[in-house]
Amino acid sequence: MYRISTADFAALALVFLVSCVTDQGEEEGPVGMAPNALEYLNALNPNALNPNALNPNALNPNALSQNALSPGALSPAALSAIQDPGAAGDLSRQLLSYVVGCALTPAQSFRFSWTDGAGAVRHEVYWGLIGLVPSWIDKPLGQTDQQWISACLASRTNWYGLSVTISSRASHPAIDKTDSPELASYTRMEGAFWGNLFAPTPYLNACYNAANRDHARSLARECAAGHLDASGAAQPCGMVSIRGTCDSYCQQLNLRGMYYPSCVNNLTGSPDSTTRVITVFLP
Repeated sequence: MYRISTADFAALALVFLVSCVTDQGEEEGPVGMAPNALEYLNALNPNALNPNALNPNALNPNALSQNALSPGALSPAALSAIQDPGAAGDLSRQLLSYVVGCALTPAQSFRFSWTDGAGAVRHEVYWGLIGLVPSWIDKPLGQTDQQWISACLASRTNWYGLSVTISSRASHPAIDKTDSPELASYTRMEGAFWGNLFAPTPYLNACYNAANRDHARSLARECAAGHLDASGAAQPCGMVSIRGTCDSYCQQLNLRGMYYPSCVNNLTGSPDSTTRVITVFLP
């Protein structure tokens, strides 16, 4: 796995998010799309469904910073990470696109350029999608913000790197689906995701619904319950730890919005209201 220092990614985060654009009129193209990044299949709007294809190898806790996005922290190392024409650069750019998709709204974007191995200049524009923390372009992430971004990244990780449309639900206003028609079309609860990639000791957790485990795997969604290897053992998606069944590790499901309000806290070992969780449903 490619890693850069936390200090370098503080500058790296600045590279992408200092370049944020809040006027959609400056860039033509579908709202919520990242034209030069990942394909957003059936991305209806930030309050509806979202695709996922984040490679587990791109989940690099050393590549995140909670710092305020001000113009002072730029470094050559940070720039080289997203401008690297090789495989390491591909992972950095993929993580970048998902961070922006989780944090920003479709009216926000960031852009940068890099040169590929053939000498062609690539101009990247990554649009926001879900809008969990649109204020990140103006101020540092608080602990709650860090948890929302982390849960979002974990929930959108795919063992195979395939894009599968999911219904993400939580108490956050951007994805609170209370009484939404979406509840009737995405009815199979896969599991839930939570953690904090920005913590001194970064962590990500997942739990699963045992009744839908095989169904999720049939749709190439394996990170809640784990990928079954040749011996039948469940393997985690990168650093996403598999806790077990959600009923054992989370508070009771909110039936109107169909999400877990909170799950086990890594520090206390029990569910509490400070843990931000994203619950995923499948068709």
